[in-house]
Amino acid sequence: MGDTLEFNEIYQEVKGSWNDGRLRFSKQNVVYKSSKTGKVDSIPASELNAAQWRRVCLGHGIKLSTSTGHVYKYDGFRDTDFEKISDFFKSNYKLELTEKDMCVKGWNWGTAKFSGPLLSFDVNDNSAFEIPLSNVSQCATGKNEVTLEFHQNDDTEVSLMEVRFYVPPSQSDERQDPVEAFAQSVLSKADVIQATGDAVCIFKELQCLTPRGRYDIRIYPTFLHLHGKTFDYKIPYTTVLRLFLLPHKDQRQMFFVISLDPPIKQGQTRYHFLILLFSKEEDINLTLNMSEEDVERRFEGKLSKNMSGSLYEMVSRVMKALVNRKITVPGNFQGHSGAQCITCSYKASSGLLYPLERGFIYVHKPPVHLRFEEISCVNFARGTTTTRSFDFEIETKQGNQYTFSSIEREEYGKLFDFVNAKKLNIKNRGFKEKKGMKGKIDEYSDSDDDQHDAYLERMKAEGKIREEGNDTDESDGESDESFNPGEEDDDIAEEYDSNASASDSSEDGDDSEDDSAKKKKAKKAKVVKEKKERKPRKEKKQKDTGGPKRPMSAYMLWLNSSRERIKSENPGISITEISKKAGEMWRQLGKDEKEEWEIKAGEAKRQYDKAKKEYAESGGGGGGSASSSKKESKKSAGKKEEKKRKSAGADKEKERGGGNDSFKSREFIETSESSSDSDHKSSKSKRKKPESDEEEAVSTPASSEEESD
Repeated sequence: MGDTLEFNEIYQEVKGSWNDGRLRFSKQNVVYKSSKTGKVDSIPASELNAAQWRRVCLGHGIKLSTSTGHVYKYDGFRDTDFEKISDFFKSNYKLELTEKDMCVKGWNWGTAKFSGPLLSFDVNDNSAFEIPLSNVSQCATGKNEVTLEFHQNDDTEVSLMEVRFYVPPSQSDERQDPVEAFAQSVLSKADVIQATGDAVCIFKELQCLTPRGRYDIRIYPTFLHLHGKTFDYKIPYTTVLRLFLLPHKDQRQMFFVISLDPPIKQGQTRYHFLILLFSKEEDINLTLNMSEEDVERRFEGKLSKNMSGSLYEMVSRVMKALVNRKITVPGNFQGHSGAQCITCSYKASSGLLYPLERGFIYVHKPPVHLRFEEISCVNFARGTTTTRSFDFEIETKQGNQYTFSSIEREEYGKLFDFVNAKKLNIKNRGFKEKKGMKGKIDEYSDSDDDQHDAYLERMKAEGKIREEGNDTDESDGESDESFNPGEEDDDIAEEYDSNASASDSSEDGDDSEDDSAKKKKAKKAKVVKEKKERKPRKEKKQKDTGGPKRPMSAYMLWLNSSRERIKSENPGISITEISKKAGEMWRQLGKDEKEEWEIKAGEAKRQYDKAKKEYAESGGGGGGSASSSKKESKKSAGKKEEKKRKSAGADKEKERGGGNDSFKSREFIETSESSSDSDHKSSKSKRKKPESDEEEAVSTPASSEEESD
């Protein structure tokens, strides 16, 4: 048989609630660890004096009694485990595992027996039920009755509130009332808090974050009393699970956290953590309300009668001695800013997350403590609001998820290294890390995105070089296209000048007001038409492949001669980097060095012009002249369509102004003219270009329309 026996899913009853955990029998001790709270009960093998095997609601159970008067009950064993456990107890503990039957008759009269911390109700020497006296919160007596009230557990759906016992009067001993004797036996082991005697010490006006307020803390031998202006809390030391001493991120304050199970209550609010905030600069001189002999005997050197130091050190030192539990402090983790915590948000409240050696704790609203053994996996997620932060998600084995958001991007590397060192399961390893923050863990990052970017940059660089190579050819092809719009503008200006001179010779002062109105309308129309005259660019002229090749610029000549030298000086350099490097080197060249290449470029330009001229004289580029003629015909047709649209706009303008006698359109003025040389000229131009005259009615200023007036 092995040295140990281990069992999973073993249950322990705590105030009406079944908590599962792991039980291990070894030669030295019996250890039970709760999965819910992580609390460890260790029973030395030398203290075991009785062991019972019983049939209970969850299969079979073991009841262990110790020489110190404690009783431990564990349920959830199988029927086949009896022989294995019995043999182990005989060989290692020299203890007989006896089978004990429970009474299931349902009788409600029997014998009440007090055995250590248990009240057993027996019927015919078989136990019907047992009551842990530590669950009793109050004991009241009547004439022949004793009423027991119990602490309530929030984790249970149904709670036992009270039990009443009828105690018959005793005929044998009249000196002691049996009801009072029963009540005293219950109260001697019950968890009833009575503030009797003097406090060991008192801390005045301590700042408490949960529950919020300032409280006087009175330290009693068995419980802690918080006295505030509105509420009072009495906390037994048996309900304290853990103590934490955490430095604030500002390095000037300290958190002292007390983990409680069951929590303290205020109405419907439950406080699982008591959080005190101290300033490091606040000192205190403390004197215990005990004699030096009592202090030495009770605390065995952990405390002394007179102590002095920082306030947080005194409180933590006293609590550690009375509760008899270790104080947990942050481990070796250090964030980006040098602090031992990370600033984050949980449930829309900002706080601090402390990575500990065996878990995480978040303070302070609401406080959360997560042990590594109850964590299923963690997840690094991209922030929902900004890319400068990320979220840290923790999923427990019970299926609960805790999301700590708005963590600074710089904390990612430190936190990932910590999680990796603790061997926690990272849910999104190799996926979110490459998409979210570019962390420091290179072996899990994907380089696909980087390769894609390099390829894109290389293609852009090659396209830029090709574009530079075609710049002058495009400028030659664009010269014909950019001529016609300029010609239209010149025609308009010439018409305006000639009309203006004609109008100056025949100007009449009687129609000055009408003329000013005409000028305003004509100017507005001209601005609108100029915006509409902008047309999309025509298709580019096809390049004549038989013509001479365009000469290179000074930079390109220098680059072609220096490219191999740049590659040899920088082995493995990409095309993109070559262009960047060449640009930097070109800018650093002196004027004398650049002038050499500019002379070569000028010589190449002259040779190109000479070759182009010879090519044109030899009959080359004929296709280009044919295409230019076609292009001119297309532009003239487009010009006619534009003039038609303008004439239609002029007709509408005429219809809108028909009701006004003072306004006369260009057509009306020209048809009403009699004999004048300028009139004959204008009528001839009208017969030749009727569409251009209609355009002038809209685009020409009103001063040019006053020919006959």
